[in-house]
Amino acid sequence: MIKTIIDKLLGKEPASRSRKPRFGKREEVPASVHGIDLQLVDPRAIDVVRTLKDEGYEAYVVGGAVRDLLLGLRPKDFDVATNATPEQVKHLFRRAFIIGKRFRIVHVVYGRGREHEVIEVSTFRAFLDNSLAEQVSGNERTSKLALAHMKHAVDASGRVLRDNVWGPQDQDATRRDFTVNAMYYDPETQVVVDFHKGIQDAQKRVLRMIGDPTTRYREDPVRIIRAVRFAAKLSPLGFKIEPKTAKPLVESEHLLKDVPQSRLFDEMLKLLQTGHALASIEQLKKLGLAKGIYPLLDVVVERAEHPFVKAALADTDRRVGEGKPVAPSFMLACVLWQDVKNGWEQRLKKGFHAFPALNDAIDEVFEQRIGDVSGRGKLAADMREIWIMQPRFDKRTGATPFGMVLQARFRAGFDFMRLRADVGEVEEALAEWWQEFQTADDARREDLVAQVREEQRQKQKATQPARRVPRKVEAAESPLDDMAAQSTSELGDAPAKKRRRRRRKPAGNGQAAAADSSQA
Repeated sequence: MIKTIIDKLLGKEPASRSRKPRFGKREEVPASVHGIDLQLVDPRAIDVVRTLKDEGYEAYVVGGAVRDLLLGLRPKDFDVATNATPEQVKHLFRRAFIIGKRFRIVHVVYGRGREHEVIEVSTFRAFLDNSLAEQVSGNERTSKLALAHMKHAVDASGRVLRDNVWGPQDQDATRRDFTVNAMYYDPETQVVVDFHKGIQDAQKRVLRMIGDPTTRYREDPVRIIRAVRFAAKLSPLGFKIEPKTAKPLVESEHLLKDVPQSRLFDEMLKLLQTGHALASIEQLKKLGLAKGIYPLLDVVVERAEHPFVKAALADTDRRVGEGKPVAPSFMLACVLWQDVKNGWEQRLKKGFHAFPALNDAIDEVFEQRIGDVSGRGKLAADMREIWIMQPRFDKRTGATPFGMVLQARFRAGFDFMRLRADVGEVEEALAEWWQEFQTADDARREDLVAQVREEQRQKQKATQPARRVPRKVEAAESPLDDMAAQSTSELGDAPAKKRRRRRRKPAGNGQAAAADSSQA
């Protein structure tokens, strides 16, 4: 203890720490040990690595893809890390685009249209901590004026402000969050480069933070959310967060208040749209983070057991698992439908017209729940269209059904209504009718609309009150006939004869005039 204090005063590095590499010890693990199946690696990622290596650069598949390969899974996305700069990478590929301002990366694009695939290529970054706070010569593509006020790489609380400095591979590994996400795989030599015993942790099914967890959460509080997301994704495989990594999570939650709302919104969507929404909510509750991360996420967690919201989250997980696209507008529209519906009903009770009332309710929900986040305009437009479509599904006659199926967001609106039917909010028959209508040809559509029209006519006829029919005297056609029938009955039981209507004769005929006068 005394020797340690003296060493600090003299500026000497403690012997125990001097023997341990600051950024981890490099280990090269061969295929015979790690057992990765090369057939699970995307050929396009292999092509990117090979192209960079042929030009003399270092290049590896990195991050979650290596973790999944070690677990025998086929990764959905492949990222590549290299010591080449973004400009050098872009120069080597025909379709490559440099993106980002805070930290520039390269998207190498293969294929076109919906079938295109993007391999994300990033440059090794240096690890910066408090002792290196004056290193601010970063690599952002932004104005010098925007960076003029930034004199430190970290702020007073330890949160990293700038970490966009190129560096060696060992530092790039150390600045990553979890050990199982900090491995590098060379598909040509089939060697895994591991600095922090990530392979052992993957085998033990442990999520462990690189370095001191409290410090790492302070450097970037979003790692709190990432810890939840990875725990949810890997829990079916038996992964658990290491106790030392989990303990500071709740204590560090307040640090999220300093994170931009737009970034928290994006992280929330990753929690709910990567195929493990229900598991993520369970992890939030288990770790004591059910409230306080982000207001809208609090609403999702609170309503997760509501049948409609639970069905929507389960449906999102299912679609991701099947490789189908998912949209945040649909999922959030399901979560906030309860607010919209309540506001709509309140306005209708006050005498508002239906559609203005619905639009007002939607505007109120956007202000209260969504707030001002990046991309809200497009998100809000899609959500509004889904909600506005719901009352229109009730109108199945005239031209409305034909126009509905032509709308760009019809499928999302129908899927929303389909979920409502699944939980009993609307009739099952309504969902089945629209399911058939959207897939039918024109003739069948006309028949379906005609059937609805006939059903509505029959229903209206059945519910319409019976008309009061005036009492009639047999064989009488008018009040004059009533009088004739009465005079006939006075003469006896002789049957009354139906009187034939006569043409009025010209004036001057006394006999005819007397006869008309007697029947008046």
